[in-house]
Amino acid sequence: MSGPDISVVICVYTEDRWEDILAAVSSVRAQSYPALETLLVVDHNEALLDRLTKEYKEATDVRVLANAGPRGLSAGRNTGIAASYGEVIAFLDDDAVAERDWLKHFAAGYADPHVMAVGGRTEPIWASGRRPDWFPEEFDWVVGCTYRGLPRGRVRVRNVLGGNASFRRTAFDFAGGFASGIGRDGDRLPLGCEETELCIRLTRARPDAVLLIDDRAVIHHRVPGAREHFRYFRTRTYAEGLSKALVARSVGADKGLESERRYTTRVLPAGVARGLRDALLARPGGAGRAGAIVAGVLTAAGGYVVGSVRARRGGVTYSVAGIEEKADIEGKAGTEGKAGTEGEAGIKGGIR
Repeated sequence: MSGPDISVVICVYTEDRWEDILAAVSSVRAQSYPALETLLVVDHNEALLDRLTKEYKEATDVRVLANAGPRGLSAGRNTGIAASYGEVIAFLDDDAVAERDWLKHFAAGYADPHVMAVGGRTEPIWASGRRPDWFPEEFDWVVGCTYRGLPRGRVRVRNVLGGNASFRRTAFDFAGGFASGIGRDGDRLPLGCEETELCIRLTRARPDAVLLIDDRAVIHHRVPGAREHFRYFRTRTYAEGLSKALVARSVGADKGLESERRYTTRVLPAGVARGLRDALLARPGGAGRAGAIVAGVLTAAGGYVVGSVRARRGGVTYSVAGIEEKADIEGKAGTEGKAGTEGEAGIKGGIR
């Protein structure tokens, strides 16, 4: 099958997701468009590194690596990028499984040489078996999934969503890697937006770059029971506001909030109206969904204000990694890979 070679990077950090990790790898191995390789990047967890090394010691298509940078998702992704050999690098969450044609649709997008990134659609798998009545689809990004308001089909976008995304390798030559300090770090405050910041940085470095979402490239993402509660919803929306403040300070509010303006002025008011209509029609959860949208906007706005004040006072920093030339890395159990090193790129912002 013609098309670019694709390396798949799965960043992992906890043994609590052992079965999910194995399922994620199996879904990559079952692709109709075969991956060149799958890289499991372990985030500073020696026990998990050892266990995965033993699990895949006979595999020729799976490599297990230790995160070569500071703790966190961004550095793990940068390690995977530098260690990989594919022309395209795809990212899959460690608690998600990809549909069989996931990579096939990614590969098709790169037929256009101007395309630098292709993302897909992420569907939630609720731990309770069904969406909570109060949880609005407009806020599915809270649980790492595609939300109502994103365009359908294969369309051009400002940024892809990191848990189901791919980038042409040369994109990192132009823009550098993911910013450390802005994204997730295990189970700490669930920050995000590192892929948004990278995509904006990429299109500034290459104004002719095209970024796409193809909603046929589908993955299914587990939503733990704890994330089905309003407390997590509130925490995550607040953290999003913090992260958006950092992105806006780095790349400017015009670009950093470009998509968010349409989302807050068109998508969310329509969601509130639907919720109120459902409440009037006595449909379950209508008032709750309308209230959750309002609460989500207010908590995100609060996080944005706090993040902006912290950034102006210089109390936060983050760094952008350059993806260096491949260098050998040996895991504790003798697993060999290749990874780059983290480095400052003179960009500040981020939560510390």
